[in-house]
Amino acid sequence: MSVQFDKAIIPLGARKPLRKAQNLVFVWLTGLFAFLLILPLVILLWYLLSRGVQSLSWDFFTQIPKPVGETGGGVANAIVGSVIILGLASVFAVPVGILAAVYMSDFGRGNRISSTIRFACDMLNATPSIILGIFSYSIIVLTMGRFSALAGSFALFVMMAPVVVRGTEEILQLVPDSFREASLALGASRSQTIWRVVLPAARGGITTTVALSLARISGETAPLLFTALGNEFWNFHIDRPMNTLPVQIYKFATSPYEDWHRQAWAAALVLILLISVTNAVARFATRRR
Repeated sequence: MSVQFDKAIIPLGARKPLRKAQNLVFVWLTGLFAFLLILPLVILLWYLLSRGVQSLSWDFFTQIPKPVGETGGGVANAIVGSVIILGLASVFAVPVGILAAVYMSDFGRGNRISSTIRFACDMLNATPSIILGIFSYSIIVLTMGRFSALAGSFALFVMMAPVVVRGTEEILQLVPDSFREASLALGASRSQTIWRVVLPAARGGITTTVALSLARISGETAPLLFTALGNEFWNFHIDRPMNTLPVQIYKFATSPYEDWHRQAWAAALVLILLISVTNAVARFATRRR
């Protein structure tokens, strides 16, 4: 006669210490991996602060770079140029990206056009920035016959728009369909539902997506070398070469002068701080009250 034994039944009191031990292990593991995730960022910020803060001064933010051989100067024209070029790119990339995402999430779910847009955005996101810079050079610079801030904005627009499209699409898909159905049931049109219900509900996520896309393109150097080129003087004309922080950092870092190396660290610190402030303002503006 064969007897089949079931698994040993552990008393409830004996299971409790085991569960506590497992929970403690997983808590420590998650904490360890979270620490390892933010450790490179902490090291990077500490290194930039230790190397760059000593070169920060009022002149650094108000003056343009000094000629070769002279010490001092600043990156005021590069900061203003970065703001202008990023602003131009955002003016076109944000509405185009949001409208495309609205179409993909609410009007063209599952159709061929949406799949094509999604595939194109994924391909552009995976394309190296230097390739997009060469493309912008061929389209804008060769057509205009000169480097310009407009060409730099176009290059950054090509990089920024796909990020806005894919991020906004994911956010819009998180808005419950019951919101749309309730709005339509109350007599609102489809366009009114999108502009007055769906987009306000996704406002926080969309703003975060835009901030992340700005952070994505703020440090790009290769596309701007092929398009905006750079300028050691003040320039507010978008049809002419314009200086930017990433290009100025590249010039300082590749120079043989120690003073320019110190300014490169300071400019890199300023760029990181500008990106951090942009993200912080976006989070503050969209926080839930």
